[in-house]
Amino acid sequence: TGAQQSATVANPASGASQDLLPHFQLEPEDVYIVKNKAVSLACSATPATQIYFKCNGEWVHQGDHVTQHSTDRSTGLPVMEVRIEVTRQQVEKIFGLEEYWCQCVAWSSSGTTKSQKAFVRIAYLRKNFEQEPTAREVSIEQGIVLPCRPPEGIPPAEVEWLRNEELVDPALDANVYVTPEHSLVLRQARLADTANYTCVAKNIVARRRSASAAITVYVNGGWSTWTQWSGCSTSCGRGWQKRSRTCTNPTPLNGGAFCEGQNVQKTACTTLCPVDGAWSDWSKWSECGAECTHWRSRECSEPAPRNGGRDCHGPELDTRNCTSELCTHAAPGAEDVALYVGLVAVAVCLVLLLLVGVLVYCRKKGGLDADVADSSILTAGFQPVSIKPSKADNPSLLTIQPDLSTTTMTYQGSLCPRQDGPAKLQLPNGHLLSPLGAGRHTLHHSSPAAEGADFVARLSTQSYFRSLPRGTNNMAYGTFNFLGGRLMIPNTGISLLIPPDAIPRGKIYEVYLTLHKQEEVRLPLAGCQTLLSPIVSCGPPGVLLTRPAILAMGHCVEASAENWSIRLKKQSCEGTWEDVLQLGAEPCTELYYCQLEAQACYVFTEQLGRFALVGESLSMAASKRLKLVLFAPAACPSLEYNIRVYCLSDTQDVLKEVIQLEKQLGGQLIGAPRVLHFKDSYHNLRLSIHDMPSSLWKSKLLASYQEIPFYHIWSGLQPFLHCTFTLERLSTSTCELACKIWVWQVEGDGQSFTVNFNIAKDTRFSDWLVPDEVGTPALVGPSAFKIPFLIRQKIISSLDPPGTRGADWRTLAQKLNLDSHLSFFASKASPTAMILNLWEARHFPNGNLSQLAAAVAEIGKQDGALFSEAEC
Repeated sequence: TGAQQSATVANPASGASQDLLPHFQLEPEDVYIVKNKAVSLACSATPATQIYFKCNGEWVHQGDHVTQHSTDRSTGLPVMEVRIEVTRQQVEKIFGLEEYWCQCVAWSSSGTTKSQKAFVRIAYLRKNFEQEPTAREVSIEQGIVLPCRPPEGIPPAEVEWLRNEELVDPALDANVYVTPEHSLVLRQARLADTANYTCVAKNIVARRRSASAAITVYVNGGWSTWTQWSGCSTSCGRGWQKRSRTCTNPTPLNGGAFCEGQNVQKTACTTLCPVDGAWSDWSKWSECGAECTHWRSRECSEPAPRNGGRDCHGPELDTRNCTSELCTHAAPGAEDVALYVGLVAVAVCLVLLLLVGVLVYCRKKGGLDADVADSSILTAGFQPVSIKPSKADNPSLLTIQPDLSTTTMTYQGSLCPRQDGPAKLQLPNGHLLSPLGAGRHTLHHSSPAAEGADFVARLSTQSYFRSLPRGTNNMAYGTFNFLGGRLMIPNTGISLLIPPDAIPRGKIYEVYLTLHKQEEVRLPLAGCQTLLSPIVSCGPPGVLLTRPAILAMGHCVEASAENWSIRLKKQSCEGTWEDVLQLGAEPCTELYYCQLEAQACYVFTEQLGRFALVGESLSMAASKRLKLVLFAPAACPSLEYNIRVYCLSDTQDVLKEVIQLEKQLGGQLIGAPRVLHFKDSYHNLRLSIHDMPSSLWKSKLLASYQEIPFYHIWSGLQPFLHCTFTLERLSTSTCELACKIWVWQVEGDGQSFTVNFNIAKDTRFSDWLVPDEVGTPALVGPSAFKIPFLIRQKIISSLDPPGTRGADWRTLAQKLNLDSHLSFFASKASPTAMILNLWEARHFPNGNLSQLAAAVAEIGKQDGALFSEAEC
């Protein structure tokens, strides 16, 4: 049978096995107890009659062994396998005394054999790292070592590194390696190495993460090479020349230091003035020659031309007859006489043809005034409004009834003097308004002529207006006659005053006023130049004004003659920008004048067009005003909360645009605006946030501050730059935010905001967003002026003539603090009218007319020609 066969085969082996010592085929190995799970130790030996475990010198109870018998197929020898389980409690009994170990002992008839010791350890991994990586700011190409000592653990933890939550693999990046002490080494820092780094330790028990370390790789700025020296600023005499360099080699990045030193160097230069040549005296006449002539000469030597001066004009040799024409000379031939006569006749014909052509052209141009005007302009532009009649005890107020039965002339012609295009003009049969008479009259207020869409549609047909905004938000327009009026763009500080009699009698002009965005109009700036005001258009250009209009607009310059050279620029019809006036210098033309005040300028101009105020700094002390404004979301449904810090040019129009933008974004003002004086020191503007309660909020800003480059601010072409601070609240229930925000120019002026408000319901600063200015964008006739028309005429007729005791317009200018502009006022036909126009531009609509009346009364002309305070 099979059993007998097995016994027959096994007998020789059993006999042989009695002579062999046990041999272990499986020995126990080191194991780790994870948490409370028991571990199993096993061993097997052949040939063996018994196998027992011995742990820490003591035999394990026989009942704890699990024994299994089998036969080795290759040798036929018996195999015994034994297993035991070791629990955490067994190991902890001897914890601290020695390590827990177990060993197998196998018996056979020939003796015993012991296995290797297997150690049983309790696995763990502590929570805290012995050393964590720390945040650092390093320069580019500098080496970085991030240390990491993992928590204590059994078995020892393995370490790996994460860069922005992605595994760092030294095998894929030769610039990175990990030391045996687990430190991460970056051989040369690169911009791409700017990231958050985390050390991760793990073993069979747990996985631990260190705090993330923010590494910022910055680039310090370096100067480019100097440009060539510019030409001397003057063509004659002493001037200056400059050269510049930029902080772009390299450009500072990630908070790197800005270049130290100046980006512009100036040096004095002297240009030799050109000297025009002048003739010396004539020499004496020479002796009479054989041809009956004598001569005399002179030289261009008193002085001789030099340095590019003009040569002398005229002959240097003079010859004439010296025998009273008694010498005989050959007369010119008849052919020559006929030739000269023919040439003269041809020249006369050409001149006559030219005159005829000029006359025809002038008649055609004059014919432009003979077209019929659109009657809708008359009916819409001067509709009467109900006004209560004036009191009988005040007969001196101007009350004139407009005569609309007569035909009028409307200017809708060419927008630039050199452009030809269709025009629409109507010749007058009489004045639009009846002349002043001795009796009483009634003047009704008038309103703008056309609806906004119709007016903009008409403008868009003209080529000059293709760059104007199509909306009416930043535009005002109206129809005006000789009574004048005013255009205003609300909440911008921009207005255009058209004084009485600036528009010729019998004519009606459609006038517009437009505020441009800087990105829409290209204004070239060079060197240290900066834009100080908004870019404003008024027009149409080319219209005839008999007196200057006054354009008012804000500016952001802290003006001083030693620090600034300020120019008024005007764009020509060809699109080029030209300097038409340098403030503080003698004006080269009487067409323009500018009154510069602390926060606004008033431009007198007889030619409408596009204007801007541009400054050039003369020293590093030159400064501009920046308005700092803080906005944040009115509602915050998420954990993130953004604070936007705007750095604006300090003019009303820029603040208006930011407020409109923030209303669209759902923002609210969270602090009162502040003013910062930004100097031409080539230093950047820095912004930082501090003193936030770390238990409630944290900032997501990697660097310690944000920075706006100097050139972005100084040019003025980016009027509202801003930085955003992204904060994160640790709980949605957190609504109170308290912190400080610092804004400062490096080595310059600074401002701080103390923010302390409830993000859910605090609206204490909402009043700042209420418009400062409300009213009609266009005012026509007397409603546009504070001074009544008849009283204005009385003041002008009384103060224009020189007074016997100096009581004239000069005294009025002195009392109104305008005596520094006497030369300009004196150049006009009516200096008093210029003073009153400027007063109207400065004080509308809140001017105190009583103070003006008192100033006029103090001059001393009390003969009834001037008005009293009661008449106002």
